[in-house]
Amino acid sequence: MSASLYGRCAPDLAAALESWIRWLKVEKNVSPHTLRAYTGDVAQFVAFLCDHHGQPPALKDISDAGLRDFRAWMSRQAMNGSSAASRARALSGIKNLYKWLDREGLLHNAALKAVRSPKLPRKLPRPLYEKQAFDVLDASAIGEAWTKKRDRALLTMLYGCGLRIDEALSLNIADAPREGFLRVMGKGRKERQVPVLSIVEDTLNAYRRACPYPESPARPIFLGAQGKRLRQQLAQKTMRLMRIELGLPETATPHALRHSFATHLLQNGANLREIQELLGHASLSTTQRYTDINAKELIAVYKNAHPRNINQE
Repeated sequence: MSASLYGRCAPDLAAALESWIRWLKVEKNVSPHTLRAYTGDVAQFVAFLCDHHGQPPALKDISDAGLRDFRAWMSRQAMNGSSAASRARALSGIKNLYKWLDREGLLHNAALKAVRSPKLPRKLPRPLYEKQAFDVLDASAIGEAWTKKRDRALLTMLYGCGLRIDEALSLNIADAPREGFLRVMGKGRKERQVPVLSIVEDTLNAYRRACPYPESPARPIFLGAQGKRLRQQLAQKTMRLMRIELGLPETATPHALRHSFATHLLQNGANLREIQELLGHASLSTTQRYTDINAKELIAVYKNAHPRNINQE
């Protein structure tokens, strides 16, 4: 958290927030994106309470916050132009904080449970078609530079193993595939075992042989040009340039390769429970979104290919 945020809190609340953020990083192993979002939303909430009470809030102030206070904060966000998705995420972050404070025995607040999250439209994942995914992998193979071999290995792993981008980039040499499997530390520090296709291992080994930096168990697998752990922004830039080159939609991101992994498995006969395990989803309902994608595609194919429908056009 920034020093300016600490300055808007009483000392006991500042200390609690620091411990909560450390718990999110170390115990929950949340993604950098989630950590930024949660801390930013809490900062806005603290600023609201500071203005609301006319003084830096303490633990007692957030413990005593009532339903009217929470609704006023949500209304302020809406008036400031926050979307329903942003308000829902902010409420999730605040509830996470309060749940942790309660579990640590620092305070209890029953009013927050009555605050309802804004309704959101059900968003479907946006995977690539099989040919598009293959085109991305083929295009990434052009060039002999070790960084090109790295990009191909990374993208092949995202599509071949269904990893999140931060899961792949957090891998060290000690985590490299063994006996056809890869152990991945996912959200909430939940470990899962993912089978590794031979093409994934082959491209990864080709990159490791070409990489100029010496290996050690603690060294990151995927390195940037300066020998440090590859940053997400660089991987996203690589995909963005490839997207332009291949004429792919803006939804063709590194994460779209994970969606493509799940969708193509489902299309080829894998069941939802198997895909849930491979993706590391805590809830089957999250995985079920991929059945909605297949249903839409099936309807489109049916309408375009059924003879009766064609004859009517």
